[in-house]
Amino acid sequence: MKKTAVVWASQTGNTKEAAELIAGEIGREQVDLFEVSREVALQLPEYEMVIAGTSTWGMGELSYGWREAFPALGDLDFASTTVALFGLGDQRVYGDWYVDAMGILYDRFVARGATMVGAWPNSGYEFSSSKAFRDGMFVGLALDADNQHHLTKERIRRWVCSIRPHLD
Repeated sequence: MKKTAVVWASQTGNTKEAAELIAGEIGREQVDLFEVSREVALQLPEYEMVIAGTSTWGMGELSYGWREAFPALGDLDFASTTVALFGLGDQRVYGDWYVDAMGILYDRFVARGATMVGAWPNSGYEFSSSKAFRDGMFVGLALDADNQHHLTKERIRRWVCSIRPHLD
Protein backbone atom coordinates (compact mmCIF):
# COMPACT_ATOMS: atom_id res chain seq x y z
CA MET A 1 0.00 0.00 0.00
CA LYS A 2 1.15 3.54 -0.76
CA LYS A 3 2.31 5.70 2.11
CA THR A 4 -0.99 7.44 2.93
CA ALA A 5 -2.03 10.39 5.09
CA VAL A 6 -5.59 11.27 6.06
CA VAL A 7 -5.55 14.92 7.12
CA TRP A 8 -8.44 17.11 8.17
CA ALA A 9 -9.49 20.36 9.80
CA SER A 10 -12.56 20.28 12.01
CA GLN A 11 -14.23 22.96 14.05
CA THR A 12 -17.31 21.03 15.23
CA GLY A 13 -15.93 17.49 15.09
CA ASN A 14 -17.86 16.34 12.00
CA THR A 15 -14.86 16.43 9.66
CA LYS A 16 -12.72 14.64 12.24
CA GLU A 17 -15.40 11.96 12.55
CA ALA A 18 -15.49 11.55 8.76
CA ALA A 19 -11.66 11.33 8.64
CA GLU A 20 -11.70 8.61 11.29
CA LEU A 21 -14.39 6.68 9.39
CA ILE A 22 -12.33 6.95 6.18
CA ALA A 23 -9.17 5.79 7.97
CA GLY A 24 -11.15 2.90 9.47
CA GLU A 25 -12.54 1.90 6.10
CA ILE A 26 -9.03 1.85 4.60
CA GLY A 27 -7.51 0.19 7.64
CA ARG A 28 -6.49 2.47 10.50
CA GLU A 29 -3.09 0.82 10.89
CA GLN A 30 -2.30 1.55 7.22
CA VAL A 31 -2.66 5.35 7.32
CA ASP A 32 -1.27 8.30 9.23
CA LEU A 33 -4.14 10.38 10.61
CA PHE A 34 -3.50 14.09 11.31
CA GLU A 35 -5.32 17.28 12.10
CA VAL A 36 -3.94 19.84 9.66
CA SER A 37 -1.55 22.60 10.68
CA ARG A 38 1.13 24.50 8.82
CA GLU A 39 3.70 21.95 10.05
CA VAL A 40 1.59 19.00 8.90
CA ALA A 41 1.02 20.63 5.50
CA LEU A 42 4.77 20.90 4.99
CA GLN A 43 5.06 17.11 5.45
CA LEU A 44 2.32 16.15 2.96
CA PRO A 45 4.59 15.85 -0.13
CA GLU A 46 6.37 12.99 1.68
CA TYR A 47 3.24 10.89 1.16
CA GLU A 48 2.33 9.09 -2.04
CA MET A 49 -1.40 9.45 -1.24
CA VAL A 50 -3.07 12.29 0.66
CA ILE A 51 -6.73 12.19 1.64
CA ALA A 52 -7.66 15.68 2.78
CA GLY A 53 -10.88 16.80 4.41
CA THR A 54 -12.35 20.18 5.19
CA SER A 55 -15.58 21.75 6.21
CA THR A 56 -16.83 24.95 4.63
CA TRP A 57 -17.45 27.94 6.88
CA GLY A 58 -19.46 31.10 6.39
CA MET A 59 -19.84 32.09 2.78
CA GLY A 60 -17.59 29.44 1.23
CA GLU A 61 -14.48 29.78 3.37
CA LEU A 62 -11.86 27.28 4.49
CA SER A 63 -12.05 26.09 8.07
CA TYR A 64 -9.50 27.47 10.52
CA GLY A 65 -6.86 24.72 10.24
CA TRP A 66 -6.77 24.87 6.45
CA ARG A 67 -6.67 28.68 6.49
CA GLU A 68 -3.49 28.38 8.59
CA ALA A 69 -1.96 25.70 6.34
CA PHE A 70 -3.15 27.02 2.96
CA PRO A 71 -0.25 29.45 2.28
CA ALA A 72 2.30 26.67 2.88
CA LEU A 73 0.58 24.49 0.26
CA GLY A 74 1.39 27.10 -2.36
CA ASP A 75 5.12 26.50 -1.93
CA LEU A 76 5.03 22.69 -2.10
CA ASP A 77 5.45 20.27 -4.99
CA PHE A 78 2.76 17.58 -5.19
CA ALA A 79 3.80 16.19 -8.59
CA SER A 80 4.49 12.77 -7.01
CA THR A 81 1.34 12.80 -4.87
CA THR A 82 -2.15 11.48 -5.50
CA VAL A 83 -4.80 13.47 -3.62
CA ALA A 84 -8.42 12.64 -2.81
CA LEU A 85 -10.65 15.18 -1.08
CA PHE A 86 -13.70 15.03 1.13
CA GLY A 87 -15.70 18.03 2.22
CA LEU A 88 -18.49 18.74 4.67
CA GLY A 89 -21.13 21.41 4.46
CA ASP A 90 -24.79 22.19 5.04
CA GLN A 91 -26.51 22.06 1.67
CA ARG A 92 -29.80 23.51 2.93
CA VAL A 93 -28.66 26.52 4.95
CA TYR A 94 -25.50 27.20 2.92
CA GLY A 95 -26.60 25.87 -0.47
CA ASP A 96 -24.97 28.77 -2.31
CA TRP A 97 -21.54 27.72 -0.96
CA TYR A 98 -21.98 23.98 -0.44
CA VAL A 99 -18.55 22.36 0.16
CA ASP A 100 -16.80 25.35 -1.47
CA ALA A 101 -13.72 24.81 0.71
CA MET A 102 -13.19 21.43 -0.98
CA GLY A 103 -13.08 23.25 -4.32
CA ILE A 104 -10.55 25.75 -2.94
CA LEU A 105 -8.27 22.90 -1.79
CA TYR A 106 -8.74 21.13 -5.13
CA ASP A 107 -7.51 24.17 -7.05
CA ARG A 108 -4.46 24.55 -4.81
CA PHE A 109 -3.44 20.87 -5.05
CA VAL A 110 -3.93 20.87 -8.85
CA ALA A 111 -1.86 24.05 -9.18
CA ARG A 112 0.94 22.32 -7.27
CA GLY A 113 0.94 19.27 -9.57
CA ALA A 114 -1.13 16.70 -7.64
CA THR A 115 -2.95 13.90 -9.41
CA MET A 116 -6.55 14.22 -8.23
CA VAL A 117 -8.86 11.22 -7.72
CA GLY A 118 -12.15 10.55 -5.99
CA ALA A 119 -14.71 12.62 -7.92
CA TRP A 120 -18.22 12.00 -6.60
CA PRO A 121 -21.68 12.18 -8.25
CA ASN A 122 -24.14 14.87 -7.22
CA SER A 123 -27.24 12.68 -7.08
CA GLY A 124 -29.05 12.97 -3.75
CA TYR A 125 -27.89 16.52 -3.02
CA GLU A 126 -29.81 19.81 -3.12
CA PHE A 127 -27.62 22.89 -3.44
CA SER A 128 -27.52 26.02 -5.58
CA SER A 129 -23.82 26.46 -6.17
CA SER A 130 -20.48 24.94 -5.23
CA LYS A 131 -16.85 25.65 -6.11
CA ALA A 132 -16.36 21.91 -5.67
CA PHE A 133 -18.81 21.00 -8.43
CA ARG A 134 -17.05 20.58 -11.78
CA ASP A 135 -18.16 18.92 -15.00
CA GLY A 136 -21.25 17.38 -13.37
CA MET A 137 -19.38 15.88 -10.38
CA PHE A 138 -18.01 16.97 -7.04
CA VAL A 139 -14.20 17.05 -7.00
CA GLY A 140 -14.31 14.75 -3.97
CA LEU A 141 -16.72 13.16 -1.53
CA ALA A 142 -19.40 15.64 -0.41
CA LEU A 143 -20.91 15.01 3.01
CA ASP A 144 -23.67 16.79 4.93
CA ALA A 145 -23.57 15.85 8.61
CA ASP A 146 -26.39 18.31 9.37
CA ASN A 147 -29.04 17.07 6.95
CA GLN A 148 -27.85 13.67 5.70
CA HIS A 149 -25.85 12.19 8.56
CA HIS A 150 -27.63 8.87 8.00
CA LEU A 151 -25.94 8.61 4.57
CA THR A 152 -22.39 9.36 5.73
CA LYS A 153 -21.12 5.84 6.50
CA GLU A 154 -22.44 4.35 3.26
CA ARG A 155 -21.12 7.25 1.17
CA ILE A 156 -17.69 6.86 2.80
CA ARG A 157 -17.72 3.10 2.20
CA ARG A 158 -18.55 3.57 -1.50
CA TRP A 159 -16.07 6.41 -1.94
CA VAL A 160 -13.20 4.51 -0.33
CA CYS A 161 -13.98 1.59 -2.66
CA SER A 162 -13.69 4.00 -5.60
CA ILE A 163 -10.27 5.34 -4.52
CA ARG A 164 -8.88 2.01 -3.26
CA PRO A 165 -7.07 1.23 -6.58
CA HIS A 166 -5.04 4.43 -6.02
CA LEU A 167 -3.98 3.27 -2.56
CA ASP A 168 -2.14 0.18 -3.83
